[in-house]
Amino acid sequence: MSYLQFDKTLMTNLEEALKKEVLRSNRSGAYSCSTILDCNTRKYHGLLVVPVPELDDENHVLLSSLDATVVQHGAEFNLGLHKYSGDNFSPRGHKYIRDYDCQQVPTTLYRVGGVILKREQVFQHFEDRVIIRYTLLDAHSKTTLRLQPWLAFRSVREFTHENPRASRDYQPVKNGIKTCMYPGYPELYMQLSKKAEWVFRPDWYRGVEYPKEQERGYASNEDLYVPGYFEFDIKKGESVIFSAGLTEIKPTELKLLTDFEVNIRTPRDNFYHCLVNSAHQFLNYRDGETYILAGYPWFKCRARDMFISLPGLTLTNGEVDHYEKVMRTAEKGIRDFIEGRPLSVRIYEMEHPDILLWAVWCIQQYGKLVNMKDCIAKYGSLLRDIMEYLIAGKHPNFYVHDNGLVYSNGRDKAITWMNSTAGNHPIVPRSGYIVEFNALWYNALMFSAQVCHTMNDEAEAEPLERLAAKTKESFVSTFLNEHGYLLDYVDGTMMDWSVRPNMIFACAFDFSPLDAKQKKGVLDMCTKELLTPKGLRSLSPKSGGYNPMYVGPQTQRDYAYHQGTAWPWLAGFYMEACLKVYGRSRVSFVERQLVGYEEELFYHCIGTIPELFDGNPPFHGRGAMSFAMNVAEIMRVVKLLDKYIMD
Repeated sequence: MSYLQFDKTLMTNLEEALKKEVLRSNRSGAYSCSTILDCNTRKYHGLLVVPVPELDDENHVLLSSLDATVVQHGAEFNLGLHKYSGDNFSPRGHKYIRDYDCQQVPTTLYRVGGVILKREQVFQHFEDRVIIRYTLLDAHSKTTLRLQPWLAFRSVREFTHENPRASRDYQPVKNGIKTCMYPGYPELYMQLSKKAEWVFRPDWYRGVEYPKEQERGYASNEDLYVPGYFEFDIKKGESVIFSAGLTEIKPTELKLLTDFEVNIRTPRDNFYHCLVNSAHQFLNYRDGETYILAGYPWFKCRARDMFISLPGLTLTNGEVDHYEKVMRTAEKGIRDFIEGRPLSVRIYEMEHPDILLWAVWCIQQYGKLVNMKDCIAKYGSLLRDIMEYLIAGKHPNFYVHDNGLVYSNGRDKAITWMNSTAGNHPIVPRSGYIVEFNALWYNALMFSAQVCHTMNDEAEAEPLERLAAKTKESFVSTFLNEHGYLLDYVDGTMMDWSVRPNMIFACAFDFSPLDAKQKKGVLDMCTKELLTPKGLRSLSPKSGGYNPMYVGPQTQRDYAYHQGTAWPWLAGFYMEACLKVYGRSRVSFVERQLVGYEEELFYHCIGTIPELFDGNPPFHGRGAMSFAMNVAEIMRVVKLLDKYIMD
């Protein structure tokens, strides 16, 4: 049995199977995504979802789904599945599914009487094209296959409804048609590997419903346009390939292209290979630049997420070239920012005070995982310019006080990763001396001094170490309280005693302002009050305002977002801290923690890790279906664990 495989029992259970999603993407940011039943449950779902830069900065659903119908002796068996209002499903084709396997490519096996049909779906790596191969494994009489495309041509953030503006025009192309519903959109080419009859029978299917949008308190209904269907005979043992893309393709090339795309996939045959596959999905090439998308299906490239994710997504898997490409783009953004120019790259939230410190941490990981000599050669100049910019006080919201600590104003605008807002004001207004900002600051000072020593530049290292010593002393006296954990932030007389996970960074970074005993105290508090099988809670259950269930409409979810929900990427730093503080004695403990994340590969979006989890049992996965920081940090811990096991 394959690693990611689901049998008939689960596939015919709508309640369970509709919770499981599958995602395939390419480097342009386009993707194909639905449930394992091919029944769309989000407005973000679709067979072909692509960026249309001529219209906006969003993705757009062109081809929503493709229904296949088996015809024998005049009887029609529709294999599709769509949800309509009132909990009505039609045509309920899931009852014919016998097996679903996602180890190599998403593969569904259908059985209709004596007909056994295999469906394999591939999303092309470097072109916006979805390919579906149908293979008739068995049949005892003449079999006809009918393919019916459902079109949307709308933004992932909107819905489409029946309207007279939608064009019904189409033009024939080799073994298919091309069509475009609205001006400004690219033409959609739908072709087959063999000649088929195209039957033009335009109609709107009204009231398609998306339950995931209902759960989130949004509108959830739309109408989809079906222009007609392709129909062709298929023989036992024959494969016929359907292609939907933005450019025309020679039908004779479809078999070679499909075989190539299937063969270059890393099989999802174990925990780590699933993470590697997922990591590749976040790489995004656009206008000659390389980015890291923060997550699917709605996130773009955010600066903090990019720098935290980059080492885990690339260096842990030996993909140094991917790291360097992303850093070339990131360096352009950093230099635009520190030199006061509008950003020339598509990186969001570069202005937040901790971003440059995370960039330093990201460079530091390159030095550790590749080598320090190359790190200095490639990024030494950037590192020096960042530190000079920050120390000189040029950042608009980053102030180095006389005590060596960093002060930032976050009362009126969310400036940390805890960035949920209500009425344009932060729900968690963290301001002043913020604990992870100052842990990052100390680490950056010491790493910069280490680089100077490596270059035999003692004159440059000395003032950095002097400032770091002042920062270390002030960090302990400001944040460490009598209970042995760290205050979350201090702003004048305001001290936040909430037990939050942001203190874990002071234990996990290579350069920490805490001694061994202090680290153990912080780590123990995180273990007792914040640790779950799915990550660290964003707030202790014993702290005021604890709200662990990320459910309901947008406002309700915003208030829960950082008030008790659990985040796997934080657990990555927690597990790193465990290994650093306790060494090999915590190897088995970390291995047990990783089991909680491996289990998650079979739920939510299979083969990857979602954005966050409820902070209370049963710890349901919530939010974005695939989240870069979570995947990256779990990958980093897996490789870090290997080092401790082998040492």
